[in-house]
Amino acid sequence: MRLGKKVGLFLVLFFSVVMIVAQARNNHLHQPAQVTTSESSQSAARDEVAGDQILVAQLPPEGRATLQLIKRGGPFPYSRDGVVFGNYECHLPKQARGYYHEYTVKTPGISHRGARRIVCGEVPECYYTADHYKSFKRIVETR
Repeated sequence: MRLGKKVGLFLVLFFSVVMIVAQARNNHLHQPAQVTTSESSQSAARDEVAGDQILVAQLPPEGRATLQLIKRGGPFPYSRDGVVFGNYECHLPKQARGYYHEYTVKTPGISHRGARRIVCGEVPECYYTADHYKSFKRIVETR
């Protein structure tokens, strides 16, 4: 009987810790970012858009160049540029298969395609990912 009480106590403590950690993480995710008063932070605050969006001007230079190539219809430097993006993780709005296409955003200093991509539906509906499809930000021209 003592073993059962110890296991029960352990489970109660374990789930309590799990709940505390989950609550703390949830609170952290919903806290607004702190803004400092430095000149660069003030500039960033002026350009800030919703957390799931990124201004064209905030893209890395290689991302802006890729976006221009997409708008012109190419030519693209990588053979996989323009292939259908499956959206299997459903991070982007649900669309019919073949709606989204992906394009490489060159990463300086590496010899392979890297993790950065732009995925577009009907232009200008384009999204930027710097982490190989784990997260996306909708690219917006201006506010």
